[in-house]
Amino acid sequence: MHQSWKSLSVVFGAVFCGALLMGVLMSLPSTMTTGIYADQVASSTIARANIDAAEGLSSAFRNAAEALKPSVVSISTQTNSRVLRGSRRGTMPPEFGGQLPPWLRDELSRQFETPEGNIPRQEGRQEGMGSGVIARADGYILTNNHVVEGADKLTVELSDGRKIDGVIVGTDPSTDLAVVKVNATGLQPAVFGDSDAIRVGDWVLAMGSPFGLDQTVTAGIISGKNRVQGIVGDGDGFEDFLQTDAAINPGNSGGPLVNLRGELVGINTAILSRSGASAGIGFAIPVSLAKPVLDSIIDSGSVRRGFLGAQVADLNTDIKKEFALTIDSGALIRAVVDGQPAANAGLQPGDVVTSIDGKAVSSGTQMRNIVASKVPGSTISLTVNRAGEIKQMQVKLQERTKESLAAMSGGADVMGAKLEPVDAEMARNLGIDENTGGFVITDIQDGSLAAAKGFSVGDVIEQINGRPFAKIDELKAALTDLEESGRAVRLVIRRGGSRALAVIVAQDIAE
Repeated sequence: MHQSWKSLSVVFGAVFCGALLMGVLMSLPSTMTTGIYADQVASSTIARANIDAAEGLSSAFRNAAEALKPSVVSISTQTNSRVLRGSRRGTMPPEFGGQLPPWLRDELSRQFETPEGNIPRQEGRQEGMGSGVIARADGYILTNNHVVEGADKLTVELSDGRKIDGVIVGTDPSTDLAVVKVNATGLQPAVFGDSDAIRVGDWVLAMGSPFGLDQTVTAGIISGKNRVQGIVGDGDGFEDFLQTDAAINPGNSGGPLVNLRGELVGINTAILSRSGASAGIGFAIPVSLAKPVLDSIIDSGSVRRGFLGAQVADLNTDIKKEFALTIDSGALIRAVVDGQPAANAGLQPGDVVTSIDGKAVSSGTQMRNIVASKVPGSTISLTVNRAGEIKQMQVKLQERTKESLAAMSGGADVMGAKLEPVDAEMARNLGIDENTGGFVITDIQDGSLAAAKGFSVGDVIEQINGRPFAKIDELKAALTDLEESGRAVRLVIRRGGSRALAVIVAQDIAE
């Protein structure tokens, strides 16, 4: 009975509270109750819009991945083991054996005292895993050079599970790219996008076989462009990396970086990490750099590059001030070589190239890459800013060869020293600013004028008589003038982080 009254009181209490709450709500102004309902509706609308946006992005990721999946391959490499002959006869050191149990000492003694004087030793077989992307329907696959370098056997696994032997058509260590060929039908090549048009903040997908997990897809954005890390070709290669935070791990190398249209924009190549796994900083070779290499290897089996015959660098504040330039980007012509394409076209030291074939040029590195991507013998159109005056120039490129590169160093025996121009790669090797310019001493003859003046290999001659050192002939002319008129030659020398003045007088020449 007590329990029934208790239950009844609870019911009456609930009814009373409900009636009280209803009375309060009914006593509120109508605008307040309308506001409560409106806020709920607005919140629901925003949530729905957010979900729709997320689902739209998810759909874009899914469509891009599905579009390129048939073009993504896994590449397994194998380096055949080598059998070496070598003696393993010897004796175990007595002080070592005396510290071991008899059974272990006897076993090790037999190992040291193998009766054969010349027995085979077999090195372990090396295997690797990477990725690639089908570039043409007739079986050409684009990947990284470091994925296939030194491999004796290649196995390419297609998206449908087929495993086919591959052959290396050609490699280019200077860009870390390689082309592999398979004999297969029904291949779907990737659609090449415009890596120049991609912008920082754009979504991308990285695809490949990280840790052997084929057809893996990760998402991220373009974190940066035009990255030069000095990791390709021992620091002397061609680099213009796209940086991304899409996860790239071992095994992703050679795989595609894809925009949301499902177009190939880069080849995943390297990561910056202390652990060896993705740390959110990955680098991909843009297709604008990769496509000419691919085409050249397919057409000729090797890479042929255009050659300008000019030393180029980025703009800096001092150069802009000296030449009264109002532009913020471009490639500075520091030096030209007589008889080479740049000089023949009329380019001069101090010119700033702002575009090539209508494409804006933002740095010396970019200009170097563009020129190198051109076919030797082709003609390029340059927009040049010469002390504020805009000029249009046509340059017919020669082929980049060892001989043409050697011509860039000019006279190898000036003051008994071998001089080479300081380009971006040389500057990084020396640990100096890439805009330093000038010529670095790479060798000094004993008993020469350079040796007598205390010059050292690695010194950089930046200026001659207060002016930037742009051409070897300028130094030769100054030394000739010294002999004829006796006027001293003043050189500004950079050694590491310091700069010093060296003065050459007539007596130095006489000695």
